[in-house]
Order: sequence, then structure tokens, then C-alpha cells
Amino acid sequence: MYQVSKLRDIKKIYFIGIGGIGMSALARYFKSRGNEVSGYDKTSTVLTRTLEASGIDIHYEERLDLIPKDVDVVVYTPAIPAQQTELVFYKANNYTVVKRSDVLQWITEGSFNICVGGTHGKTTVTSMIAHLLRHSGYGCNAFLGGIASNYQTNFWSSERNVVVVEADEYDRSFLKLVPDVAVITSMDPDHLDIYGTPEAVKDAFVEFSQKVKPGGCLVTRYGLARSEELIAAHQYTYDYKNSAAAVHAENLRIDNGSYYFDAVHADWVVSDVALHMGGLHNIENAIAAITVAKYLRIEDEKIRAAIADFKGVKRRFEYVLKTREHILIDDYAHHPEELRALISGVRSLFAERKLVLIFQPHLFSRTKDLADAFAESLDMADEVILLPIYPARELPMEGVTSQMLLDRMQLKEKQVLEKQEMLEWMKTNKPSLVVMAGAGDIDTLLTTVKEILA
Repeated sequence: MYQVSKLRDIKKIYFIGIGGIGMSALARYFKSRGNEVSGYDKTSTVLTRTLEASGIDIHYEERLDLIPKDVDVVVYTPAIPAQQTELVFYKANNYTVVKRSDVLQWITEGSFNICVGGTHGKTTVTSMIAHLLRHSGYGCNAFLGGIASNYQTNFWSSERNVVVVEADEYDRSFLKLVPDVAVITSMDPDHLDIYGTPEAVKDAFVEFSQKVKPGGCLVTRYGLARSEELIAAHQYTYDYKNSAAAVHAENLRIDNGSYYFDAVHADWVVSDVALHMGGLHNIENAIAAITVAKYLRIEDEKIRAAIADFKGVKRRFEYVLKTREHILIDDYAHHPEELRALISGVRSLFAERKLVLIFQPHLFSRTKDLADAFAESLDMADEVILLPIYPARELPMEGVTSQMLLDRMQLKEKQVLEKQEMLEWMKTNKPSLVVMAGAGDIDTLLTTVKEILA
């Protein structure tokens, strides 16, 4: 097994599932180092085409005649099935075959690490912190779980030996990281196909908090379960409005779709922060990022300027269309709590409009495990259209369908439609406020919906 000292010995590296958001960031990292990078994915996407444009060779068929045989390391994502042809070949022939999390571990073994974990909220907080450090001139290497709209990428490098990384709880990957600063945004039940029980999810986050280096810093959302077990040398809680949290917002004002507030701590105040992205939960995400920036002693003026300049993350409360007549918002929300935050955020900005939510459930297991919570969150909209479940890495489960969710909902205006049926419905109805949410391929419909509404 390679150690961090041998990272420099890697000349050729191959990625199975290179189109994944975390995998593509690693591919860009090795490409930036001058390594020979190639990979496989089952479908061509905007992300894979961007990688190809940067000189990375990618193929889209599971064929052994297309794979490189002289690679130093093969990296795969846990989302890849164990029987995938290429993976089986590399393992059978004793190549160095590792998970994405192993590679992140090698990269971060010798750096100052800011690791952001949480069942939701982590992508935005990671992106905000990384943007803050880059915009202020502090500098960092960033591995993001989404495309930062300011830079149109999920990875960038810096001379400074600081790494900002999204700490993914799926497959317990984040337990391989060693943070100098850790942020925990949430510990709600998710990935129960991996963890089994909600309590086991919390156990993993408590263990993650214990990975913080001696003398390090832990920033946690106020009110997390088992908070008494989340301890570090330097510790902060945050909340967007609860003054019992160590850092919170005061003097919140909403003007033309933007938020203005003061980030308040007992020892400091960063006043007149302007956040030009929707969603009350994003004020909270900004407060987490500001807390980390203050811990790193970045000046208030630079913090204010960076947050005001933050353009968000692709598919995180992203305005696809914003006119007087029609608003179309796209969001990656795929967990009941994320949907709750999304709908609340939209309501805070557009209270007078009827909110039509198009939701594509992601994974049969998640839909089954959290069905009641999903129904409750979906009921917060005025009208809901459910698309069929996006299976991702899973096979269908008997009785687990979008109709099952619909049957549990109290809302009157609700239906399950196939994608094409939804587009036909959109042409007929042309609602003034549409929110499209999900982590599957629902984003491929955005352009068509935008054209219909515009």
C-alpha cells in the first residue's frame, strides 16, 4: 500500500467511476500534479466532458481492451458494484486498488486540514470555507462535493499546505481523515444501508469528532444529538437564530432575494454580512464558514467581501430562471431535512407565490427508510409532482415506489408522473414558482423546463 511519502512515486493513475463528484476532484488533483490520469464511467456527463477537455482520457464501456495495464494505482468509488469487470480484473492481477477515501487520506496526511462533515449542508459549507480562504488570499487546496459557481470546478490547488475537504460519511470514508479543524453540520439518519441504525450514524460522527488533532478546533451546529460527546480543545456551536449558540445571526434583513445579517460571538461581531443566495439554511452555513475564518484570524473586511462574492454551488438553491413571471430553482436536496430547509428557504423569499415542487427520490433504501419523514417534508409544498425513484447503485425493492410516498402524504395536490408526462404538465400549467429537487438525473430536465417557462 502506498503511503504519503510515495504519493510522488505515482506516475499513472486510473479511476473507476471518474465522473463522480468526489472522484473527479481527485482526478483533477493528479492532473494538476502532472500525472497521467484516465478513467471509466458508465455515462458521459457535463462533468466527464470537462475532464476530457482537460486532457483526461475517459471511456464509457466496461471493456478490458480499453483499460491501461501499466498503472501505478487504481482508484474506485464505493458506488461501483463489486462485480464491475475492470475492478475485478485489477484486483485479480494484484494492482494497487484503493478507495477514494484512501487517496484522500494519503493527500491529507501531511497538511493542515479543514474537514466538513454532516448528512446535509456539508457541500455548501465546504465550498464557502474554501472560497473564503481563496478569495481572502489565505490560500487552500479544495476538494469539494459540488461545483463552486465562482470557479466552475470542484477542485483547486494552492502553494499553501492547507486542505479544505468534504468529509463524506457514506461508507464511513470520513473516518480516514485527520482534521485540524472539523465542522459537523448535521447527524440525521441517512445511508442506513451502510450503518443499519440511526444510532450507528451518530456513533460515526462522534468518532469523526474524536479524529480532530490535539489542540484542534471543532465547529458544530447547535443542538446536535450527543453534543456532550463532541469535544475538542477549541469549540464553537453555531445556529442561524438561536442566541444560545456560540455564534449566531442577529439583525437579519431580506432585500430583493439577498440576506443581510451580523454574525455574533461573545468576543467578536462580523457586522453587515451580505449573502446573495437563497435559503435561510444558507445563512447558517455562512455562519459556520465565518466561524472557521475567524478561528484562522482572517480579517472581518475580507470575510465580508468573500461572502458577498460567493455565488453558491451548482444545484444548491440555484436560480435557473428568475423573472417577474417565473422562478425556477434547482436543488440537490435528497433527504427529508434538506427538503424541509429548501422549502422553508423558498417560502421566506417568495411567500406570495404558489410553490410547485418536482421531486425525484434518490435510492430505494433511503426512500424506504425515511418514507414518513419524506411525506411530512413534501407536504410543506403547495403542490407536488413525484418522479419515479432514481436507483443509482441499487436494484428495485418490492413495494418501494414514488406512489408509496404519495400515499403517505396529506397534501391534496399531488401526483406521480414520468419525466415526459411532467414536461407535458409543465407546458399546460406554467406555474410561477417551480422548485426541482433530487440527487439523481432530474437536473437533465432543467433546460427543457426553463425553455417551457421562459
